[in-house]
Amino acid sequence: MKNPYLSLIILSFLIILIHNTIPEDLKYPRTNTIEVSDKYFDTTIKDPYRWLEDDNSRGTKAWVDKQNSFTNGYMRKIPFRNKLEKRLTEIWNYPTQGIPFKEGEKYYFFKNNGLQNQSVLYVQDSPTTEESIFMDPNSFSKDGSISLSGVYFSPDNKYMGYSISRGGSDWREFYVKDLNSGEILEDHITWVKFSNMSWHGSGFYYKKYPKPELDNELSATNENAKVYFHKIGTDQKDDLMIYHEPDNPRLSPSISVSEDQKFMYLYRSSGTYGNMLAFKNLDNKDKEWSHIVEDLKSQCWIMDNFNDYLYVYTDRNAPFKKIVKINPNKPNEKNWETIIEGTEDQVLLSVNLIGGKIFAHFTEDITSVWKVFDLDGNYLYNVDIPGKGIVNGFNGDKDQMIVWYSFNNSVTPPTIYQYDITTNYSTVYKESEARFNRNNYILKQEFYPSKDGTMIPMFIAHKKGLKMDGQRPTLLYAYGGFNVSIKPYFSKTNTILLENNGIYVIANLRGGGEYGQKWHEAGMLLNKQNVFNDFISAAEYLFNTNRTSPRYLAIKGGSNGGLLIGAVINQRPDICKVAFPEVGVMDMLRYEKFTIGHAWAVEYGSVDNEIHFNNLLTYSPLHNIQTVEYPSVLIYTADHDDRVVPAHSFKYAATLQNAQQGKDPILIRIGKSAGHGSGKPTKKIIKENAEKWAFMFYEMGLDY
Repeated sequence: MKNPYLSLIILSFLIILIHNTIPEDLKYPRTNTIEVSDKYFDTTIKDPYRWLEDDNSRGTKAWVDKQNSFTNGYMRKIPFRNKLEKRLTEIWNYPTQGIPFKEGEKYYFFKNNGLQNQSVLYVQDSPTTEESIFMDPNSFSKDGSISLSGVYFSPDNKYMGYSISRGGSDWREFYVKDLNSGEILEDHITWVKFSNMSWHGSGFYYKKYPKPELDNELSATNENAKVYFHKIGTDQKDDLMIYHEPDNPRLSPSISVSEDQKFMYLYRSSGTYGNMLAFKNLDNKDKEWSHIVEDLKSQCWIMDNFNDYLYVYTDRNAPFKKIVKINPNKPNEKNWETIIEGTEDQVLLSVNLIGGKIFAHFTEDITSVWKVFDLDGNYLYNVDIPGKGIVNGFNGDKDQMIVWYSFNNSVTPPTIYQYDITTNYSTVYKESEARFNRNNYILKQEFYPSKDGTMIPMFIAHKKGLKMDGQRPTLLYAYGGFNVSIKPYFSKTNTILLENNGIYVIANLRGGGEYGQKWHEAGMLLNKQNVFNDFISAAEYLFNTNRTSPRYLAIKGGSNGGLLIGAVINQRPDICKVAFPEVGVMDMLRYEKFTIGHAWAVEYGSVDNEIHFNNLLTYSPLHNIQTVEYPSVLIYTADHDDRVVPAHSFKYAATLQNAQQGKDPILIRIGKSAGHGSGKPTKKIIKENAEKWAFMFYEMGLDY
C-alpha cells in the first residue's frame, strides 16, 4: 500500500466516500426458486435452490456464468487490483525447492523456477552433482490444469508409478515410467480416488471406485471401493480384484506392502476417523488375514516392520498418540508393547524409522520438537532444530544415514537442512531465495479465553514495532475440525499483508488435533458450537488488545473452515468487515449425498439420527442465514471440486444474496478447471489471491 492506514486524511475520506456510494444498487443475478422440501423427523425444510445441485444442467451453467460476470464487474471497480497482481507476481518469482528424497541410488526433488504452473521433478546421482529434469508436469497441459499428484517407486527401482489429477479433481489416473529406458508404458489406470500405488513383485495394488454415470463424475456418491492388483504390461480390465465388502458399500479398503515386501497390510475405514487393521505374511498370501484391530474406534497405522516386529502408530487408548511394537505371531492387543507415548504437553504427530532409529515428531504448543529413540523406545537425544516453527522431513530408508528436513514459520521462509544421523548434525542444504527479510517481522503465540473459559492458542505475525491502534487490517484464519492441526507455515501470499503493516492471525480452535484426541472431540459432533465460539472469541481478543476492530478485520477459512466462516457470520454478522468462506461445507443436511461426504458423518453427525439432525440444523450455514446486514462476502468454489461439491456454495450464495439487508456485496467466484485446492496452477493462485487482497482492502476503504 502506498499508505495502508490512510494517514492522508483527505485520501482516506475520499476512498470511503466513493466506496459507500458505488455499491448501493447491487442488483444480483436473479436466481429462480423451485418449491422443494424434505421432512426430517417432525421438521420440514425448504430447499428452493436445489436445482443448483445439478452442476451439468444448462440452467446451473448459465447461473455460474452470470455470477462470475457479476463478480468480474464488481472487481473492475477496484483501481489497484492489477497492481496487487503485479506485486504478488514479483513476490512469487524466485526458485523454490522441495525436500530431497532417495530412491535406489538416485536422489530426487521438486523445484519450481518461481512462476512455473507446476513444480518439476528433478533427479541427480548424488546430493552434490548436477541435477536434470526427470518429469515436467508442465508438459501435461498448456494451462497447467493437469498436475502430478504422487510418485511411487518400485522396490527394485525398475519403475516409477505416478498419478495425475485433471483440473484439481480428487479422481486420479495412474501411469508407469520405465526407469531404465525413460519410456512411459502403456499401463493406464482410471477411476482411482484416495489411493496410493503399493508395489509388490510385478505390479501394484490400488483402490478403485465404480465408474460414475456420465455427467455425474464430480458429484456422485463414492461407494463400493475395491482393491485391485495390476500387473505391469496388462490392461486394467484384466486386473485382479483382491478385496471388497459388498455388504458394506461405504467401507473403504486399502492395501499397502512393507518396504521389505514381507508383509501386506489391510486398512478399512468408513469415515474420516477410525480404521480396522489386518495383515498377511506374503510368504503365504493364501492364508487368512490376521486382525490387529477390528473396530473403528481408533486410528492405527503400521510404520514398518523391524527385527520381526510391526511398529504401529496409534491413538488407541492413547489420546496423545503412541508407538507400539506388535509381534506378528501374537497380534492381540493385550500383547502390544508401548515404546513411545505422547503427552498433553507433547503430542506425538508422526514417526519415521530411518538409520536404525526412531525419529518422532512431537508438537509442543503446535510447534515442532523432534526426538530420537532406539528401536526399543529408549530416548537418545533431541534433534537441534533452527528455532520455534514447523519442521518436516526426516524421510528415508531404514538404513539411510543422510536425510533432509525443512524449517519455516509465518515470518521465516523455508530452509532445507541436511542431517547426518551418525553425528546428529545439521547443515544448510538449500536456503530460501525469498526476498523477505524475516528480521523485520515478529511471530508471537498468545492464549485467549473462549466463551467457556478454555484457553485457545493463536499465532500473530506482523512487522516489528507496529503501532497497535485498533485499525490494522487483519486476516484471521482457522479450520477447527477433523483432527487437523493448523500450523504457522510461511505463506508467500501473506507477504502482501505483512509488508503493508497488516496482521496475520491463526487461531488453533478445538476440533483440530493440536492437543490430541480430546481437543478434537471437544469440537466435533454435538460439541461443534465450541469451534464457532473459539473463533468469535479470537476476534474479540484481537479487538480487546487493540490490534484491530470489526471494520478492519477479515476472516477466512476453507472446506471445514468455510463452514466455520459461514456459521460465524450467521451468528455474529457484526464481527468483521470482510469474510472469505472458501470451498465450504454449507448444507449440513445434504452433505452426505455427494462424493465422499458420507465419510464426514463421524465428524459432523448424520441427519439420519434425530439428535444429530437437530444439532446440524442449529449451525448449518445455509439454513441459518438471516435477513440482516452481512459483511462483505467473497465466496469461493470451483467447478472441479469433487471433495466439497460446488452446490454447497451455489445454494449458499443464492440464499445470502437474497437475504442481504446491507450495502456490502455478496459475491461468488467459481473457478474454472479447478478443484478443492490441490494441484492448482501458479498463475491461478496468484490471480485469485490478488483478487482476495484487492477485495479485502477495498471493502475496508484502504488504498494500495
